[in-house]
Amino acid sequence: MNEQARLATSETHLLGAWLEKRDRIVADPTCKRIEWLIASHLVQLGADSSGWGELYRDPDDGRLWELTWPQSEMHGGGPPRLTCVSVDAARAKYGAIVDT
Repeated sequence: MNEQARLATSETHLLGAWLEKRDRIVADPTCKRIEWLIASHLVQLGADSSGWGELYRDPDDGRLWELTWPQSEMHGGGPPRLTCVSVDAARAKYGAIVDT
């Protein structure tokens, strides 16, 4: 991935998907972008007590992003979802680790 994979100010939600290709399951481009964002761009602030939610800050604009795996019935929680969250929502779920 490259700098073009950064989050645009108009984006508020990314939902990955798993695709079946030749008898195997592969991550779609959105999954790969989410993986790049959390590994190379976003700053991790913490995780919730369940271990199924992680909070990140975008250093470009300061927005908070929550990484979750909404399909809990699937292996590993399924494909990832990255959602922009308010400071209040982040504080309610993640506590004092949110620094405004």
